[in-house]
Amino acid sequence: MFAAKAGAKHVYAVDCSSIINQAKRIVEINGFSEKITCIRGKVEEIKLPVEKVDIIISEWMGYFLLYESMLDTVLYARDKWLVPNGILFPDKAIMYICAIEDAQVKNERIDFWDDVYGFDMSPLKEIAIKEPVVDVVDAKAVISNTVPILHLDLLTCTKEDLSFSSRFILHSQRDDYVHGLVAYFECAFTQIHKPLGFSTAPFAQYTHWKQTIFYLPETLTVCEGEVIEGNISCTPNSKNNRDLDIAVQVDFEGRHSRMNASCDYRLR
Repeated sequence: MFAAKAGAKHVYAVDCSSIINQAKRIVEINGFSEKITCIRGKVEEIKLPVEKVDIIISEWMGYFLLYESMLDTVLYARDKWLVPNGILFPDKAIMYICAIEDAQVKNERIDFWDDVYGFDMSPLKEIAIKEPVVDVVDAKAVISNTVPILHLDLLTCTKEDLSFSSRFILHSQRDDYVHGLVAYFECAFTQIHKPLGFSTAPFAQYTHWKQTIFYLPETLTVCEGEVIEGNISCTPNSKNNRDLDIAVQVDFEGRHSRMNASCDYRLR
């Protein structure tokens, strides 16, 4: 309805769930029946009454940007229907990583299993630490710089680009402990006369995407200026491509601690 109100000649609204029925009623109530056509079905299976469209708008972003694989569908729609030099909203996305001190939450979620009312349930800790935590991270908990690990230009990227591997180098900005790594993303709308965007960073205004935390198996003791090197890779899970398999390699040689470890996570 915003697109129609802004002057779109016609809008095709697509959703594969039954919510499209309520959408049709809302369109009618607000007087847009002549300008908005609601279509129920998967983008990969439907037929549009036109050959091409000028603009594609989709809120495809998930936790860790790529969770649930909705971007695959947007790229399919782009390749099938978008006119040359057409517009995508949003059209750019960048994911970042940084290090955090998070002793309290790690203790509540992970180390808790070491002593559950006097019982050692540490085998469950091995499972818990493999599940990234989606939660709000206090900006004060960030103890390093942030670096980009994925750049996506939706006008040119391919499905294969959504599986990635990226090196990172983080510099500690104070003496502290590191309990995990945090990923967040930013999206931009650059194909308009006044480009704009938004961030899901711990330093930005709250969004429902929050941040994604990868707790490390051991706590690092870091001094200001020390370097944490590593690699993060991400691929869709082979059994359920809506889930993500994420591997993190951490290399650290500090004054008070060291780590050379690989950690496998699954976002589901």
